[in-house]
Amino acid sequence: MDSELLIQNYQTGSALFDEMQNSGQIRLPYQKLVEELKQHNIADLHLKHKLAGDLFMSQGITFTVYSDDAGIERIFPFDILPRIITAAEWVHVEKGIQQRLRALNLFLKDIYSEQQIIKDKIIPAELIASCPHFLHEVASIKVPHDIYVHISGIDLIRGEDGTFYILEDNLRTPSGVSYMLENREVTKRLFPDLLSNANVRMVNNYPLMLHNNLMALSPRPVSNPTVVLLTPGIYNSAYYEHTFLARQMGIQLVEGRDLVIDNHKVFMKTTSGLQQVDVIYRRIDDEFMDPLLFRPDSMLGVPGIMGAYRKGTVALANAVGNGVADDKAVYAYVPAMIKYYLNEEPILPNVPTYQMSNDDERNYVFENMHKMVVKRTNQSGGYGMLMGNKATEEEMRLFKVAIEKSPREFIAQPIIQLSTVPCFIDGELKARHVDLRPYALCGPDGIKIVPGGLTRVALKEGSLVVNSSQGGGSKDTWVID
Repeated sequence: MDSELLIQNYQTGSALFDEMQNSGQIRLPYQKLVEELKQHNIADLHLKHKLAGDLFMSQGITFTVYSDDAGIERIFPFDILPRIITAAEWVHVEKGIQQRLRALNLFLKDIYSEQQIIKDKIIPAELIASCPHFLHEVASIKVPHDIYVHISGIDLIRGEDGTFYILEDNLRTPSGVSYMLENREVTKRLFPDLLSNANVRMVNNYPLMLHNNLMALSPRPVSNPTVVLLTPGIYNSAYYEHTFLARQMGIQLVEGRDLVIDNHKVFMKTTSGLQQVDVIYRRIDDEFMDPLLFRPDSMLGVPGIMGAYRKGTVALANAVGNGVADDKAVYAYVPAMIKYYLNEEPILPNVPTYQMSNDDERNYVFENMHKMVVKRTNQSGGYGMLMGNKATEEEMRLFKVAIEKSPREFIAQPIIQLSTVPCFIDGELKARHVDLRPYALCGPDGIKIVPGGLTRVALKEGSLVVNSSQGGGSKDTWVID
């Protein structure tokens, strides 16, 4: 089969939005890519596929699957064909995410101080009080520049009509940005001429942007503040990313045992003595940060670090307690937050969300469960989820029992058929579902978003679950001018 026939044989679902093909015609943003593919035969594409795998292997670009008994680390699957977004589409996405983050930052400031949004009955008090990630311990802590969400990964999907929807807000320790950067580096090796000719916007300045933002948070007015990245260690699923980002920014990668507290200040142990730390990009969950305040059995955090944080001698990115804003039940209220704090209409819509604590909404979901995706509000990575159209009667019954026992712990959403993209699989182009995780950085100079982000691919045929822990992969994302 030559590559032209490969493209002709590409099949998309008639009711789906395919990023490359519409009504049998190649969409404009993909035309250069298709012309490039026609210059190669199938053997060339197999070689590129093999080269990509070898590069990922040689560079140790891995992730960990906790439930995998076969081994703790895997190479992240990568598809050689990029996903392409036009500049006009990107402007819309960028404005929508910036608007959302402005509102979420105002919400976090409010909810840990005056709680005016509750007093004005925009959000139910019981929803916040029952949120396991709402931390009374950080109430009234003053954070630099009133910024709580410094680093975020906002998940988007594209529905059947091509509309972008916000699927999830990741505001605590979002991961995956290293794969976005490595995907681009590998794609440069696979399609060097096409990348330069297609006016693809650059993403490789992300580590510099992140470093500048972290430096700007320093509570000490020094010209070269000490910034470190705090990791849980080698057994964390994102340890590769922690080492990658620390290396790219030229900062120390530390574990909790490398830091000590003295007189409400944080110090790093070095061969030349203790060195004061000004800013910590922490990749440790809230509950493990300080055994004196949260989990006493935590071996990952630093005893007393929250005292230093409250005193304002060290800045933490992201702020502790952000989980209340990305709780899946609170997600449903973000459009209301945008109207309340900004007096604006949301630019990017939410996916309709049903609260299981509401009797009418719960009954509706129970009657239509085969058309719903049900999610636990406190889980991520594709765990704790039921896809109604794939579930057995017994699986649905068990979920109903669990929901009736603890309705606050679940939400439900109608199943949206994610858009598809062509992937080179087994020598053919096959349509697979994708989502998109752009990475935004909030700093004193505003909100900046790296153009594109991480496109995650559900590599199993027909699957809508894109998480790497559930068999998903990724591909490079191009924003073209």
